[in-house]
This record gives sequence, C-alpha cells and structure tokens, in this order.
Amino acid sequence: MNNNSKGVREAFYQRINEINLFPLWEQLHNLVPQAPAGACVPALWRYSDVRPHLMEAGELITAQEAVRRVLVLENPALRGQASITSSLYAGLQLILPGEIAPSHRHSQSALRFVIEGQGAYTAVDGERTTMSPGDFIITPSWAWHDHGNPVEAEGGEPVVWLDGLDIPLVRFFDAGFAQNCDVAAQPLSRPEGTSLARFGNNMLPVNHVPGSLTSPIFNYPYLRTREALDTLLRQSPLEPCDGVKLRYINPETGGSPIPTMATFMQLLPRGFRGATYRSTDATVFSVVEGSGVVVIAGQRLSFTPKDTFIAPSWSSISFEVDEECVLFSFSDRPVQQALGIWRESRDPA
Repeated sequence: MNNNSKGVREAFYQRINEINLFPLWEQLHNLVPQAPAGACVPALWRYSDVRPHLMEAGELITAQEAVRRVLVLENPALRGQASITSSLYAGLQLILPGEIAPSHRHSQSALRFVIEGQGAYTAVDGERTTMSPGDFIITPSWAWHDHGNPVEAEGGEPVVWLDGLDIPLVRFFDAGFAQNCDVAAQPLSRPEGTSLARFGNNMLPVNHVPGSLTSPIFNYPYLRTREALDTLLRQSPLEPCDGVKLRYINPETGGSPIPTMATFMQLLPRGFRGATYRSTDATVFSVVEGSGVVVIAGQRLSFTPKDTFIAPSWSSISFEVDEECVLFSFSDRPVQQALGIWRESRDPA
C-alpha cells in the first residue's frame, strides 16, 4: 500500500469516526481473539494481611453507618471497578458483637462463605440461619436480607465472611435496583432451619411449586459438605486435576444454587500433585483448611487457611499440597453454560 492509499484510508476513518462508526477490520483480531484474553490477572489476598485492616475498619465505622462493612477484593488489573473478575465481585465483610447490618434488597444475587467466627446470623425473607465457618449461604436476587451478631451469642466474637456477588454482570445489563427496609432487622416469619428441613434432604414438600431460579436452601452447612468429601475420599478414585470435588446444587433443578454463580467445594488429599486444567470461567477460591501451592499461568502462589485467590479465564491451574486441603470456589459458569460458550481443557491423567 502506497502512502497515498494510506492517506485516503485515514481520511475515510476520520470521516466515519465523526458519525460514531469504525472499521471492523482494524479491530477484528481484538474483538474475536483466537483464545480468551481477559483483563484480570492471577492474584492472592493473604488473610493475615487483610484481617488487621478489616478489624481497623470495625473501629472506624459501624455496620449501621456502612450498611455493609466490607473491604472489596479488587483484581490488580481491574482497579476502580469493584471487580475480582470481569463478571464477579468479592469482598470480606465484618460484623462485630451487638451489631446489625440493616435489611435491604437488590437485583444482584449474593453468596456468603463464612471465614471466621461463630454466633452471627443472616436473615433472608423471614428466616434466620446461624453462620459457622465453612457454611455457604445464599441471598437471592431481590430478597430482603440483614445480618446480625447478637451480644448474647456464645463467644461474642467478630464474624467475617467472603461476599460474592454478580455486580459486574448486573451492571453490564444495566439491570441493578436496590431498596432499603424500614426496619434494621426484618420480621421473622419462619423458625430457623425450616428451609433446610423442607428442601435439604433430597425431598420436596408434596405441593411445592418452584417460585425462583435460586435454590430454596439458603444455608449449606459445612459439616454436611465435609462429611460428603471425606466419604468420597475413602470410597472413590481421585480426579487428577481436582482431587475430590463437589458442586453445590439447587435441589429443585439440579442446576447451580444461584443462577449466575456456580459454587464448589473440593478436598485435596495429603501429597496431592494435580494435573493441569483450564476453563473459561475465571474462578475465585477461598481456602478452608490446609496449606499448599497453586500454579496459575505459570505463577506459583502459596496459600494458607482463609486466603483468597483468583484464577483468570483460560489460565492453566494445578495444585500441589503436602497436607490435606479443602477449597471453596465460585465462578460465573452457569451464565456461560446457558449461553453455550463455556469451555474446559484438562491434561490427560
């Protein structure tokens, strides 16, 4: 192409730019890449580093003032976007003895994964559930919810959990709404444990009609999950990449408990050296038990209990542990599967 032709093209590009057009051929390789080229990067937040700042936040602002006292885990490549991946939000929330995080609701779906402390509760649409470390708790889209840590609770200790929300996804669709409740703690209409009794034993009430895409169970207790992992470790072969890995399900559908987020728990036995895998859903991990190393896109990150780390889309992942480890994780896999774009690659065993 001679300089004259180049000048003609540039003049053309300038003219069409003035009416908000651009030539696809100049950006096609970026818009339709040969492999995912996500914006986020591997990252790890050490709980030992974060916890002092979280406790300091507890001295600086009350739960009522803050509405939600959370330190947001921002991906280093996505600063200023309140995003841990391109589609998901994560943060660590603190509630102190005697506090109530006031009731509100919003379009965004939320998960809570309890990191530290006993005695706090979450209330969702008229039912409370007591929170214990390792519990996975759901707040459905547009459900009233508040959190509390009663002074009379045994131990009277700070409680911290990992929040996971689909805020970036909802923001992408411009579909976000929120509403505050007139009272800090919503009125209770059902005894604690009702939802788990109705829906958590591989049975459904005979006249039950599903009314939501979200699981009717809103607390999946860690004690049950851990027992299942231990049983499978004794009785089933290990998966080369994952060790023993289970996905949480909605008992009404068999799908994910939250329409926009898949959740998993896995056990890596002592001495496990995992094969490498990759998938298109960028994944957030929380370390429940044990220490080890995760290798993400060639980067070695050592982890200890309560740490959080993220594996970006289509990044190679493998685990190395000398002691038994348990990991919770979540991603946007249900959305990708619904759109038919989710893909995974695993090394042969």
